[in-house]
Amino acid sequence: MRVYLVIIDETEEALAAVRFASRRAAGTDGAVHLLALVAPQPFNAFAGVQATIEEEARSRAETMVTAAAGNILSEIGRMPVIAVRVGEAEKVVRDYLAEHPEVSALVLGAAREGGPGPLVAHFAGTHAGQLPCPVFVIPGSLSPEEIDRLS
Repeated sequence: MRVYLVIIDETEEALAAVRFASRRAAGTDGAVHLLALVAPQPFNAFAGVQATIEEEARSRAETMVTAAAGNILSEIGRMPVIAVRVGEAEKVVRDYLAEHPEVSALVLGAAREGGPGPLVAHFAGTHAGQLPCPVFVIPGSLSPEEIDRLS
């Protein structure tokens, strides 16, 4: 079974990556893993404030990934694997791939304007050759219909 890992956040490019991965999974009888990243919070002398900020960020990530999971369930008829992890994005993704050798491809969305985004720059750039799977970069300029046609 082909497993597509999508890094999800609140951006349009992440939604494009989810759409591509879910359509590919539907077409290949595959599955989708959704990984929401929560950036570590800078040290705060008031531990209670820092804990509250981290909990709010985690809650937002869980809400976002749950909504995306519902869309994928309706698209492919199978619930995706959901993970929410705290840490530096590149390290969290590498660790996730190491823990889940069943992942067949990392699917990332590139921003429509400006740079492609830090994860695309990192994983499709100098570190692409070090991954255990291919990277699909979905351009942010593609319409939903174009994504459907390509997937």
